[in-house]
Amino acid sequence: MDFLFNDYVFQVMTITGINIIIVLGLNLITGVTGQLSLGHSAFMSVGAYCSAIIMIKFAVPFFLSIAIATVVSGFIGALLGMPILRLRGDYLAIATLGFAEIVRVIFLNLKVTGGALGVSSIPYETTLSTVYIILAFGILFMYRFEKSRFGLALRSIREDEIAAEMMGINIARYKVLAFTIGSAFAGLGGALYAHQITFIAPDDFGFMKSVEFISMLVLGGMGSIIGVIAGVIGLTVIPEVLRFASEYRMVMYGIVLLAMMIFRPQGLFGKIRVNL
Repeated sequence: MDFLFNDYVFQVMTITGINIIIVLGLNLITGVTGQLSLGHSAFMSVGAYCSAIIMIKFAVPFFLSIAIATVVSGFIGALLGMPILRLRGDYLAIATLGFAEIVRVIFLNLKVTGGALGVSSIPYETTLSTVYIILAFGILFMYRFEKSRFGLALRSIREDEIAAEMMGINIARYKVLAFTIGSAFAGLGGALYAHQITFIAPDDFGFMKSVEFISMLVLGGMGSIIGVIAGVIGLTVIPEVLRFASEYRMVMYGIVLLAMMIFRPQGLFGKIRVNL
């Protein structure tokens, strides 16, 4: 049984928990509100760099640093959301992709972020128990939020913006609210990631990272918290299980995604809701 309780397994479990936190935020933006974002990794990077830098430079305690990183990521998400959430569909996706690239290039050229070399010697503070305690509160928050009148308003926006507006829902306000909370969750996950890996660089948060998060969301089922958990576990654990066949690992990974889109396009738990 020792192979079940070694450092490698604990690290995979920790990364899985962090990814669930991040994809919960994306689920609120894309799955619940229906706004396609290809820039989620940008907010993860903001949280990671913010927490790492203020802890290294100013000796800020760990939990305070991740709290600040969460707030900063949410604030930037709100600033971005105000102008771009008037866009829809492909245009919104391209705008968020452009923002992610802007953030990456900024971090690539700033001295304080270490440029292309990144930030190293980040204090190791993220433990398995810390991640799953935060995750438990995150899941509870998202569940309660989605069941509140705000969550119902967001779902109505996803289904039909015109009808929602005719019912008196302030479309712009609710979209910005969803984008702010979703970005804050990404920043929180990024901060935990930085203090678990202890080294970050701009290329860690490129376009493919955002695609990875969207793949997890689509696999599990958009709009479903259970789907988020299942999708993240599947696409985090499957590549690790397939390491024995490293030459064909990504081929198998692609086959799994392709089969899901053909036989169950709504995702594993896309139509399933849980009432607590």
